[in-house]
Amino acid sequence: MSAVPAHTDAVPAHPDTVPARADWRDTLREATDLALLGFAVALAALPVLTLAPAVATASAALHDRSVTGAWPDARTSLTRFGRALPAGSAASAVALAAAALLAADLLALTTGRVPGGGPALALTAVVVAVLLVYAGLVAVAVGRTGGRGWRTAALEVARTCPQRPGTWAAASGVCALAVVLGVLVTPVAVPILGGYALAALHALDARHPVLAPDLS
Repeated sequence: MSAVPAHTDAVPAHPDTVPARADWRDTLREATDLALLGFAVALAALPVLTLAPAVATASAALHDRSVTGAWPDARTSLTRFGRALPAGSAASAVALAAAALLAADLLALTTGRVPGGGPALALTAVVVAVLLVYAGLVAVAVGRTGGRGWRTAALEVARTCPQRPGTWAAASGVCALAVVLGVLVTPVAVPILGGYALAALHALDARHPVLAPDLS
């Protein structure tokens, strides 16, 4: 008997295993989710002292999204927000007091009411930029622990960031771009930029992590 000739054309055994390519609808959905996240943070931060708990909850949601591929449900986010209120309110008070002092310093320098001129103004601007980046990285570290541990996260970021100047430089670029765009766009779009900026910091942390505290 003659042998049955084998087929020479290779056919994929499992054609369904080829990963689907993301299209514009996935990009639009992601952009919409981040915009809604930014508006949710803005609404939750309206009482002012709830700013830090709102950012912590949003950061935890972004961490869940990056790890599991899905956003946490509303009940989980509300639980995290309530749990973050005591320590987060204190963190908000500290951050707002520092922001008020720096704003008063910048105003006094720009109007010439205190000496120092350009060099003092530039130094103050650098301090503001450093503190903004530091706060962003602390928010990311808090998000990695479910929205808890502001004090431990602040100490951890302060310890590890000097050892990772590349991470600090990249985070500075993200924050600088967000500030520039925030000045250019209409005020109603500022919360959207906040959601995008926090997501960009999480993406940066995923590639060059700033160690989060272990709260277990």
